[in-house]
Amino acid sequence: MKAVQYQQVGTKPVVVEVPKPEPGPGQVLLRVTAAGMCHSDLEVMSWSADQSPFELPLVLGHEGVGTVAELGPGVRGVTEGESVAVYGPWGCGVCRNCAQGKENYCTRNEELDIRPPGLGRPGAMAEYLLVDDVRHLVPLDGLDPVQAAPLTDAGLTPYHAIKRSVPKLVGGSTAVVIGAGGLGHLAVQILRATTAARVIALDLTDEKLELARKVGAHEVARSDESAPARIRELTGGLGADVVLDFVGIAPTVKLAAQSVAIAGDITIVGIGGAPLPVGFGLLPYEVSVASPYWGSRSELIEVLDLARSGALRAHVETFGLDETPEVYERLRAGEITGRAVIVP
Repeated sequence: MKAVQYQQVGTKPVVVEVPKPEPGPGQVLLRVTAAGMCHSDLEVMSWSADQSPFELPLVLGHEGVGTVAELGPGVRGVTEGESVAVYGPWGCGVCRNCAQGKENYCTRNEELDIRPPGLGRPGAMAEYLLVDDVRHLVPLDGLDPVQAAPLTDAGLTPYHAIKRSVPKLVGGSTAVVIGAGGLGHLAVQILRATTAARVIALDLTDEKLELARKVGAHEVARSDESAPARIRELTGGLGADVVLDFVGIAPTVKLAAQSVAIAGDITIVGIGGAPLPVGFGLLPYEVSVASPYWGSRSELIEVLDLARSGALRAHVETFGLDETPEVYERLRAGEITGRAVIVP
């Protein structure tokens, strides 16, 4: 089968032929119908040999949707031909967090070397994907696979991040979205669909700001040095009740700190890795800071339900499997607005 592999540190991904997987006991083989492309893939490919925890070569793609092609011995709960989305952050299934469906916070995944598809295990940018357990599949129930694929991460991650702050997002509140790209444009829609907050979207490119406005942002502004003052102006000097940073680099975490209100939330979702100093006098009183990861299995079901209702729709560009290496270069150059989806 064809697959997109990252083969060596410092090289570009390539399209290769690899053996088609065979499902073992408890496993499910999917014929991939859509796979989302993510900035996290670029991060993986930027690591040095000392930084990378993954064995190479690695088939990329952690946003996967497909139809059930084969069932391993003992599998129940899905049928061949059924369309399903893949819940990506696999866990052990039995620890305290996994028992609550929070496999994104599995306490034993490092010990047991359990890794997500595309982030340590063969991923979805291939003609077939092997899924370790039926519990990691969610029925699409009529959703378009191309729309559903990005929702497994680019939809689930902001949904999880926003959900922790819902008690603060009441009438008269303000939420700021820093970075209106793949995750950010979905965050705007989730905020509009699930909260009463006024939504302000920030970005550096006109195309992404226009997309944010199109999908529901009440206000948009450039995420430059003038942004904190603009947010204070729009909030009567109070600042934003919730700031969601989907970039995570030094200028954006600084912007978040300058924009948040007393007792507000700062949630750093982006993987830029910049630190945010926290302590008395460094932020407004009682500001809460979090850096969440992905989301729970039950939250993925909720995200797909939102999409099915029409409240959530990813802005996507589609490409063939053979185009994937070139599309990664476009993503690196900031030329993708919304989400790129690979259709094998």
